[in-house]
Amino acid sequence: MAWLAPWSAILPSLAALAVFDASAWACLLCFTSYEERLQICQIFAGLDSPDLGKCEEAFEDAFKGLLDTEINYEERGQLNDAFTQMTHSLQEMAAAQGSFRVAFLHAAEKMQKIILQLKEVQACIPPCGLQEVTRRFRCRGCYSKVCDLPLDCPVQDLTVTRGRQAMFSCTVNFQLPKEEITYSWKFAGGLRTQDPTYFRDIPRAQGYLARIRPVQPTHRGTFSCVITHDQRPLARLYFFLNVTGPPPRGETELQVSFREVLRWVPQEAETIEPWRPSLGELLATPGALTPGNQCLLAALVALASASVTVLAWMFFRWYCSGN
Repeated sequence: MAWLAPWSAILPSLAALAVFDASAWACLLCFTSYEERLQICQIFAGLDSPDLGKCEEAFEDAFKGLLDTEINYEERGQLNDAFTQMTHSLQEMAAAQGSFRVAFLHAAEKMQKIILQLKEVQACIPPCGLQEVTRRFRCRGCYSKVCDLPLDCPVQDLTVTRGRQAMFSCTVNFQLPKEEITYSWKFAGGLRTQDPTYFRDIPRAQGYLARIRPVQPTHRGTFSCVITHDQRPLARLYFFLNVTGPPPRGETELQVSFREVLRWVPQEAETIEPWRPSLGELLATPGALTPGNQCLLAALVALASASVTVLAWMFFRWYCSGN
């Protein structure tokens, strides 16, 4: 039981120390290699010196202040150069047989001053978007990340009277890359939605500004604008257009006239048929047998008699020639 008490107190301490040591090096682990750090301590303490472990612990303790350091991602290269220069300086101090404790503290203080002079990390601007300008590098874990914001922006509502103009501006409140920015527009008719399955492309719509003129009831629905950089979406904006009000007065009158034309069916007109009397009705009509009409009637009778005589004579000649 006497052995168990000391070990029960030591084991949790060792476990906590192991966890702490894994992250205490922080930025030092990200920008220097284990071989470089070991070589510095070997120069300070000697290859097989019992102070080699103390040197490594002193190195670790000196840089505890950089555990949760967070820098602008664009400044990562400059910080890497600063750590490289620090490594060379420590090697020179070790070769001069200086104190590693003093050297490490001095190096850590100098590194903190350099970090404070780096460009600050830009704050995330809600409510949406992939904001590359806010990308930061975290020494705890040696990784980079951007703001944890959704890609889809909230729907903006716009109410326009029928026949007027509607305008959508696909702009965001955070800085976009200066090159290779494209805008694509889509439309979901009759719906207020952010579901991409309902949208169809609008091929002729390009640029950050879209305008509809004049607005018609068929334009009611959600318009979506996707901002893309090098084929990578940065933000999706949504505009719900609600069309209200009656059509303009001039348009109403024109539509009424057009409907009247469509509803018009041609009716049968009253026509006067010409009188076509028979010969008997004509002769029975008073005043029909005028001297002129009598001469015309006599001429017609004579022509008919002559025609019958000629036809009879031609038939007789044909018959006789056949015999």
